[in-house]
Amino acid sequence: MADAAPSMGAADVASWIRTQATGVDRYLFGVAGPPGSGKSTLAEHLGNELGAPVVPMDGFHRPNAELVASGLRDVKGAPETFDASAFVEFVRSLRDPSRTVRCPVFDRIIDEPVAGQLSVAPHDSVVIIEGNYLLLDQEPWSSLSGLLDATAFLDVPPPLRIARLVARHIEFGRDRTDAIDFAHGSDAANAVLVEASRSRADLYVVADQ
Repeated sequence: MADAAPSMGAADVASWIRTQATGVDRYLFGVAGPPGSGKSTLAEHLGNELGAPVVPMDGFHRPNAELVASGLRDVKGAPETFDASAFVEFVRSLRDPSRTVRCPVFDRIIDEPVAGQLSVAPHDSVVIIEGNYLLLDQEPWSSLSGLLDATAFLDVPPPLRIARLVARHIEFGRDRTDAIDFAHGSDAANAVLVEASRSRADLYVVADQ
């Protein structure tokens, strides 16, 4: 399917979703891409344009205490540092539009997930879901392909993506040296993994510069 997947600018994605979601009780649209690609920005834009709630995968980070206990604190953001099974089950619950469901969000200030901060109601006919690993071809992540109606992969030049990551890490407390090291270390390893899943997308989105 990768060869046939269309490519478009971010400004055109909302119209594409409207067309695809016509006549559907609930349409789940996933935004995937490597760290720093602008997934949250695109998802927020789509949520505003479509009047849709945005569900970030980051809310399903495992708590720091759990990461420390399992020796994973230094690679926070890697697939194994998320409660992937809980995330998949939450997305599965969204297929039933008859009830309101709640999920956690990730608070970057305290660097922890906070439970029950976001809700999706029965009247929400479109839901935007964003995260690095929506297209990952390994269990339990690969189950998402049967739950999402469509997914977009966000393309962005690596230098821009890395610059964004460094700025983000500094904003939330890392010194510049540590921020650069993390962007070129753990973040870079995760980006390689995410890029390998690119061909599974239904749509490619050219990120705004």
